[in-house]
Amino acid sequence: MPPASTAVPDSLVDGDRLAVDGLQLTVHVSPRRKRFALTVEMNAGLTLHVPQGRTAGEAEVFVRAHRRWVAEKVAVRERTRPLTPPKRLVDGEVFRYLGRTYRLSVDTERPADAPVRLAAGRLVLSGAQAAEPDRGRAALVAWYCRVGRQWAAGRLQPWAARMGVPEPSLDVADLGGRWGSYRPAPAGGGPGGMRLGWPLFQLPMHLVDYVVAHELAHVKVHGHGRDFWALLGRALPEYEERKAELDELGRRMWMGDIA
Repeated sequence: MPPASTAVPDSLVDGDRLAVDGLQLTVHVSPRRKRFALTVEMNAGLTLHVPQGRTAGEAEVFVRAHRRWVAEKVAVRERTRPLTPPKRLVDGEVFRYLGRTYRLSVDTERPADAPVRLAAGRLVLSGAQAAEPDRGRAALVAWYCRVGRQWAAGRLQPWAARMGVPEPSLDVADLGGRWGSYRPAPAGGGPGGMRLGWPLFQLPMHLVDYVVAHELAHVKVHGHGRDFWALLGRALPEYEERKAELDELGRRMWMGDIA
């Protein structure tokens, strides 16, 4: 009689897709993570955050234990799906920056790869960029990243001081629909890094401040438990109102689709 198999089930790897009781989850594996976690993305998609070396069986147990939480969060995301239609890269199209609206101006004399600029109340795009949707989108996103980084850099230190946390590094990028994220540094490696999604900078300044404060709270407190909200509430007593406004107004912001 052959010996019983001692094979260990394969560990999950980054990018895996996992199906659990009708739920479809994208797996994100991190060596720094200590426990499982779930994120419901803005498009109602599900991301399962997994410590390195854990198996699909363990992940399924975790997801089933949090089935009710997932259902509630997915329902919220469905109610707050983005409503903004795609943009057209034509003269007069409206774009937002820090709560104000600006018209697009297509300049056919502008060098093909010149960066987008804000001039005389208009966002100026080259004719070559406007003629190619992917190229035009990339130029506009690069502009939001550039000006957003410059603006947020001046807000980080005051909020970090108010919350009593060290100031993390800052970047603005495409976060796939998320407003912001915070990643702690390896042990002893400093205060970590904050990333803000470029669409955030379409919103009014007080809502950008809310997201900055929210992510700074993660420098001190992991997760969204009572201690997290207490810390945020001390620095921003009206955080509940701002969160509700972000949920409603945020769904009307342009997320990068081009018609």
